[in-house]
Amino acid sequence: MSVATTERLGLFGRIALFIRQVLAELKKVVWPTREQLVTYTAVVIVFVTILALVVSALDLGFTKLVLFIFG
Repeated sequence: MSVATTERLGLFGRIALFIRQVLAELKKVVWPTREQLVTYTAVVIVFVTILALVVSALDLGFTKLVLFIFG
């Protein structure tokens, strides 16, 4: 739709247009299979766990360093 056409639509017309466009885009989505979903979820959980361990180790190290320096 052109800008002039959307300007002529009322509030409810614009909302309906938005919903139709959202549904059209959702039909284009390629959803992952259950196997892909499980794999991606496991990768994310492992990555977040590793990152949390690294940040925790750095936090502990900096805490020990600050306590050593400033007592």
